Amino acid sequence: MRRWSWGTRAALFGGAALVVGVSAASAVPTEAEDWRVVPPIEAVPVELVAFDTCETALAGLREAIAPHVGVYGLGGHRYLTKADGDVAMESQVDARAGSAQRDSAAVPEHSKTNAHEAGVDEPDLVKTDGRRVVTVADGKLRVLDVATRRLTGTLDVPAGHSTQLLLHEDRALLIGAGQGLAGRGIVADGPAEVYAEDSSVTLVDLSGAPRILGTLTVDGRYVDARQVGGVVRVVVHSGPRLPWVYPTDTRGEAESLIANRELVATAPIEAWLPRYELSDAGGARSEGTLVACDRVSHPEEHSATSMLSVLTFDFPGELGSGDAVTIMADGDAVYGTGTSLYVADDHHLRPMTRFAPTTSAFTAIHQFDVSQPGPPKHVASGRVMGTLLNQYSLSEHQGHLRVATTTGDAPGIPEQAPVTQSAVTVLKRDGATLAQVGKVDGLGVGERIYSVRFAGPVGYVVTFRQVDPLYTLDLSDPANPRRVGELKITGYSAYLHPAGDGKLIGVGQEATERGRTTGTQVSLFDVSDPAKPAKVAGHHLPGASSEVEFDPHAFLYWPARDLVVLPVTGSGAGEPAATSSGLLVLRLGDAAFSALGTVRHEQSAYDPGIRRALVIGDDLWTVSAAGVGVDRIDGLARQAWVPFT
Repeated sequence: MRRWSWGTRAALFGGAALVVGVSAASAVPTEAEDWRVVPPIEAVPVELVAFDTCETALAGLREAIAPHVGVYGLGGHRYLTKADGDVAMESQVDARAGSAQRDSAAVPEHSKTNAHEAGVDEPDLVKTDGRRVVTVADGKLRVLDVATRRLTGTLDVPAGHSTQLLLHEDRALLIGAGQGLAGRGIVADGPAEVYAEDSSVTLVDLSGAPRILGTLTVDGRYVDARQVGGVVRVVVHSGPRLPWVYPTDTRGEAESLIANRELVATAPIEAWLPRYELSDAGGARSEGTLVACDRVSHPEEHSATSMLSVLTFDFPGELGSGDAVTIMADGDAVYGTGTSLYVADDHHLRPMTRFAPTTSAFTAIHQFDVSQPGPPKHVASGRVMGTLLNQYSLSEHQGHLRVATTTGDAPGIPEQAPVTQSAVTVLKRDGATLAQVGKVDGLGVGERIYSVRFAGPVGYVVTFRQVDPLYTLDLSDPANPRRVGELKITGYSAYLHPAGDGKLIGVGQEATERGRTTGTQVSLFDVSDPAKPAKVAGHHLPGASSEVEFDPHAFLYWPARDLVVLPVTGSGAGEPAATSSGLLVLRLGDAAFSALGTVRHEQSAYDPGIRRALVIGDDLWTVSAAGVGVDRIDGLARQAWVPFT
C-alpha cells in the first residue's frame, strides 16, 4: 500500500524564500564568540506573482519540487519545530432582530474570549453573548441559556470532532478535524490512496434548536482563524497529495527514488491544488478544487511543497467554499488586526557556513489586506532571523510590524548551536516587501523567549534559562527601538497581560536560582517607569501548572471586579491531578493578590479539568469536558451544575 506524508513540510526553503535579515550592527556575544553568531543577511525585495494558467502552474510546480524529492518522497528534510501558543479576545455581539424577544439592555455584562487585539475575535472552545453560552469543550456543540442556567441544545457535528468555534448573532462557526477527504490522493491515472490531513468548517443556526446549515471539508491542516465583525478568515496549510513510494524488503532506495521522481514528473495539477467537499442543510453535496490556478501566487523561487490558503466566510450568508486566496508558502502562527492578517512560519533553516557552524532558522511573514469585504489580498512578505514563540511575538502599531524572535535556538544539537539571543525587529511595508527599519537585539544572551507583549509604543520580553529577565523596550521610534529597563527574578512568565495604570500581570512558573521550576506563579509587575520595572506581588502554587502557560485563551482578567482567574492542575502537594485541579480565583489589589478560592468540577483521572471561565453578571461560569458550573463571584457559592452526559 502506498501512503503519502508531508509531515516534514519540505525543503530547505519550503515556502517563499523572502526578504529581510539581521542588522549588521547586532550587539550580541563577545568578540571571541563571533564565530558562533549568525552573520547578517542583506534585505532583498521579493514580489509574489500569480500563475497565469494551469499549464504554466503545473510546469512551475513540477520543476520547483523536483530537487526536494527523495527516497521517502518529501521526507528526510530537517526543520525546526516549536510549541504553539495562542490567544483570543472579542467582538461585541448584538441580538439578531426577530430571533430573541429580549431588549439589549437586559443582556448582562459579560466577558469575552481573551485575545491579542481588541475587535478581532479568535476561535476558542466556548463563547457567550450574555444570553447564552455555546461550547465545544467535549467535541459536541452545546448551548446553555444564561437566564435559566439550563442546557437548551446539543448537536453532533457530522464532519468530526470540533475543537473551536466563533459566534455572531444567531450563528456559530465550528472548526475541527474533518474525515471526508483523507485517503484520497492524485496521480496521473486518477485517485490513489494516501495519508492526508483535512479540516472542517460547519455553520450552525442557533435561532432555535441548533441546526447545521452547511459543512465544508477541505484538504490540509487547519492553522487558525480570525473574525472581524461578521466576517471570518480561516487559514489552512496543504501540501501535494502524492502516493510516495518507500523502500521495502523488495524495493531498494534507488528504485524508490526513481519512482518518486516519476510521480512528480507525471502528477497532474490536481495533486497540488487543495480540494473541498461542501454539503448543505438539505443534503446536497458538491466538490471540486478549492482554488483556481490563477488565484495561486508564488515567489520567483519556491519549493512547491507548501500552500497557504485563506478562506473567507460571511456569517449572515451561505457557507460556500470560502473563496480561497492561496500563496506558495508555509505557516503556523496567525496574527490579525482589523485591517491586516499576518501568517508567519519559522520552519526554515539557513544552511551551515564557515561563519556559522550550524543551521539557523528564519521566520517568513506574509501580510494580507482584510480591510475590504470579500477575499483578502496578499500585499507583502518579509523575513527575519530567528524563531517566533507564538502570535504574541507579532504586533502592528501605526503602520509598523514588531517581531520578537530568538536566534541560535537549534533543538536536537545544543552542543553545536550558536549562542542564543533574542531581538525585536521592526518592519514596514515597502511595496510588496516587509522591510526592516529598526532592530534591538542582544536580549537574554544564552536564553530564549518565554513570553512577549506589546502595548502601543512599549514592548515587554521575558527570556529564561535560570533567572527571568523581564525587558522593557521603547519602540516609539521605529527606526531606533531600544532596551530601557531590565528586571531579573527567579522563574519566568509564559504569558503577560496589561492591567492598566502601569501594571502588568504575568503567569508562568516560579523556579529556583538554578532554573528548576517549582509551580505556577502569578506575578504583578509595576512598569509605570519602563526604566525601572519592579515585581510588586506574587501568588505561588507549589507543584502546579496552568493551561494559560501555553494557551492564553484560558486566562480571564475582569477589571470591573478586580478578578484574575486561571485554571490550575496539580496544585496540591502529593495529590493526584484529578483531585487537585481547579480554577484559581484571585483578587488584584494595588500591590497584592488575595486568593478568593478555587472552583472545582467533578472529573475523572483522564479529564483535564476546568478549561475556561466566563463572567456573566454576578456569576462565574466555568467550562470543562464534564459540564458547566455556575458560581456566585462573591463567595464562590455554587448556583448550578449542568453535566454533559
